[in-house]
Amino acid sequence: MEISKNGHDDKDGFIWPSYVEDIMGPMLFDYGYGPFRWVCLSGKHEDLVATDHAAMEAIDPERRYQDRDNYNWIRDAEKNQLVVGTEARILYQDAQGRIDVALKFNELVREGKIGPVMIGRDHHDVSGTDSPFRETSNIRDGSNVTADMAVQCYAGNAARGMSLIALHNGGGTGIGKSINGGFGLVLDGSELVDEIIRSAISWDVMGGVARRNWARNEHSMETSIAFNEEKQGTDHITIPYLTDDEAIREAVSKYVK
Repeated sequence: MEISKNGHDDKDGFIWPSYVEDIMGPMLFDYGYGPFRWVCLSGKHEDLVATDHAAMEAIDPERRYQDRDNYNWIRDAEKNQLVVGTEARILYQDAQGRIDVALKFNELVREGKIGPVMIGRDHHDVSGTDSPFRETSNIRDGSNVTADMAVQCYAGNAARGMSLIALHNGGGTGIGKSINGGFGLVLDGSELVDEIIRSAISWDVMGGVARRNWARNEHSMETSIAFNEEKQGTDHITIPYLTDDEAIREAVSKYVK
């Protein structure tokens, strides 16, 4: 265990920075940002271009630096020819960003400006995967080895009406070392799909933010507090009570010798 930070096990991370534990986690996942995806089912490239423009309209590049990066990414996607095979795109967004973009797409479908679109996400996301050596590597409350987020995403998305729901293994970390809860939603232009977008996407993303918040990741706590203020009366994430670890150790030591 010479490569462990604490010198005896890997629960506290490794001596080398991890791209999830030290970069993706605190900079993106704690805020709810992750790989939001869509495919233009018409197969028409002009529909993809229309969705690019709609996504730009839905993003406020001044909100956070992550949004500025996302705005620049989607703005230049066509120029950089970021399409392989299907007319699809991937864009890092948080819960509200995904909802705004998806609602805009569904509106375009309803108006007959584009054909149906299927949205989804990668499993390498804030809440779609339980994988203690990658996606949940900086969830340090002991739950990083459980399948909480994947199963909750799976069950919640099924109950909220997603078109395709999957619970599966794999994802590049090895068989038996991750559980993934995935989804797909066909945007057909209906008002019903608008309701599913608002309900299911918030569940899918904020469940992961909540869990990271319970593990006392600073930025996810900030995100959860802001979410509670914005959604007061409709949605709520329990915020952890922070304690003084040293005070607890002193108190316990008086009774446990």
